[in-house]
Amino acid sequence: MLIVDDEVNIARTLQMVFEQEGYAVLPAYSAAEAIGILENGHQVQAVITDLNMERPDVGLEVAAAASHLEPRPVVVICTGFSSIQNSKQALGMHVDYLANKPVNLDELKGVLQRLMRRRISRGANRK
Repeated sequence: MLIVDDEVNIARTLQMVFEQEGYAVLPAYSAAEAIGILENGHQVQAVITDLNMERPDVGLEVAAAASHLEPRPVVVICTGFSSIQNSKQALGMHVDYLANKPVNLDELKGVLQRLMRRRISRGANRK
């Protein structure tokens, strides 16, 4: 799992939460770092990214980079500043979930679990 947030404390908190859930977590502290990780062949099952980091809506670029991976990871965008425009863009990219900040960690864990189970189930049905 790749967790992307320019606020180091948030990224580290999410990393600890998901590692306690049994996930292997790779943190990135900028969209540029995350895109580099995704473009360098790292395989991840999920990407959780902030929307606004070094510039507004840059999390959409992380989501776009993740959408080119095969198999495609589950993509979750977290934001405290969504708009109709960036929400439409995210949905157009088939982002799996938009979470509003402050994020409820129990809700996020449950959503991620369901999305990953669904992705695994769909993959098994394609074989």
